Amino acid sequence: MTKPIYAVGDIHGQHTELLRVLHLIEADGGPEAEIVFIGDYTDRGPASSDVLDTLIDGLEAGKSWHCLKGNHDRMFSWFMRDYPLHDAYLPVYLYWLHERLGGDTTLASYGIKMTQTDRQTDVHGLAKKAVPQRHVDFLDSLALSFENDDLFFAHAGIQSGVPLDQQSEHDLLWIRKEFHVDTRDHGKLIVHGHTPVDTATHYGNRVNIDAGAGYGRPLAAVVFEGRKCWSLTDQGRIQLHPTDGTS
Repeated sequence: MTKPIYAVGDIHGQHTELLRVLHLIEADGGPEAEIVFIGDYTDRGPASSDVLDTLIDGLEAGKSWHCLKGNHDRMFSWFMRDYPLHDAYLPVYLYWLHERLGGDTTLASYGIKMTQTDRQTDVHGLAKKAVPQRHVDFLDSLALSFENDDLFFAHAGIQSGVPLDQQSEHDLLWIRKEFHVDTRDHGKLIVHGHTPVDTATHYGNRVNIDAGAGYGRPLAAVVFEGRKCWSLTDQGRIQLHPTDGTS
C-alpha cells in the first residue's frame, strides 16, 4: 500500500486556516503524517508571524514536514538582510512592502504598523529588531523542491523540457503561463501553488493547490497516494480528477 503524503497550499498569513487544515490532515493520516508545505507562508493575511511559529515548532518537534520556499518567503528573507534586496522579477515600484504584495501586513504581525510610520521612519531597522532570528533562519533555510517516486513539489512549477534536477530557482518560485499551458507529461506529477484558483485543481500533468487563502478563501489540503489525489474536507476525502482546461 502506498504511503499517503499530504500537501498544503499557499498560506499567506492565514494562521486559523493553517490550524484547520492541520486538524484535517491529522484526522486523515494521524499525528505522524508526512506533509509538504508549498510555500508563501507570509504576506497579505493577518498572522504571518504565527504561521512561521507553527511551522518552526512542528519541525523542531520532529514532524515529518517539508517546507518549501515561495516567492513571498524569499522577498521577506531578502528584506531582512543587512542590505535589503529587490527581486529583479518585479517592477521597481512593486516593492515587498507594497500593499499588493503584502509585506506591510507581515510586518504588522510583528507589531510594526505601517500606517503609524512616516517616510522618514527606518522600517528596515524596526523589522531587524522585531522579527525573531529563528524566523529569519527558517526563511533562509527553505528548500526549493521536494520529490518522491511519483510527485515533484515546487512552489510555482517547472520549466517544461528541463530535467527536474536542473530547474532554476527563478522558475521554481515564479513561473506561470508557459508551465500552465504545457500539457506534456513531466515524468512525475507536478504539485504547485503560486497562481490562485478557486479550489485545488488537477490538470493531468500537474495539480495546483493554491486555492486563494491569501485572498480570504479556504486553505487547500490535498492527500496523494501515488498519483491519485483527494482534497481534504470536513466531510472527508473528495477525489480530484483531471480536467481538460489550463490555468
